[in-house]
Amino acid sequence: MCVSLLVSKNRLTLSVNLISNSDYNYFMKSTTNRLDRFISQNSTFSISDTRLLIAQKRILVDGHVAHSNQQKVTKFTYVELDGNCLQDNNPVYIVLNKPKGVVSATKDIKHSTVLDLIQHSQKNELHIVGRLDFNTTGLVLLTNDGAWSRKISLPETKLAKVYEVTLSKPLSDEYITVFREGIYFGYEDITTKPACLEILSEYTARLSLVEGKYHQVKRMFGFFKTKCWNFIEFLWGIFA
Repeated sequence: MCVSLLVSKNRLTLSVNLISNSDYNYFMKSTTNRLDRFISQNSTFSISDTRLLIAQKRILVDGHVAHSNQQKVTKFTYVELDGNCLQDNNPVYIVLNKPKGVVSATKDIKHSTVLDLIQHSQKNELHIVGRLDFNTTGLVLLTNDGAWSRKISLPETKLAKVYEVTLSKPLSDEYITVFREGIYFGYEDITTKPACLEILSEYTARLSLVEGKYHQVKRMFGFFKTKCWNFIEFLWGIFA
């Protein structure tokens, strides 16, 4: 597994061993292609030629002699034909602590973006997994693995995102109950999924969500006419 770990000036520190091998296999399955189709798309040989190439041991897949024309090839499979590399893409997974005043985007004509904070040879191939508001600090993930980012973003995956929030009003147990039962958002005509709220102090709390509706954290506390003075996204379920 290839994981790049970048830390901003805010000094977010995480272990490089972020995901177990079993979780890696589950989350990081990319769109696959058959070897014979891949060869025909990336060389002068046809699909039918691939069987002979395999029999002659002229194709290597991830360093091993290919054994079947139906062998699976992903975006990140190393493929070699007659000693020439046809594909050598490495998956990149970057954990970034986004400061305030930075846009969760890859391009912006007015403001600095999260890509401006990193130095990586493949930075222009990266996209953002999840987004934070302009003035919100916290954990942002960047990757070139579209299948992985789609997988962890699906509500069905139920990966929690955890926020620490500073509020304008004192908290009560009523918040815990209402968040657990769900709050109706009229604009989308939906009720939020059960959320776990832990009260840390009179004005601070930790909120765990398994979905990401537009400005959801602010809107949920807005149900009580409570403003979020500050909130930090500091954890995704894959790092728990």
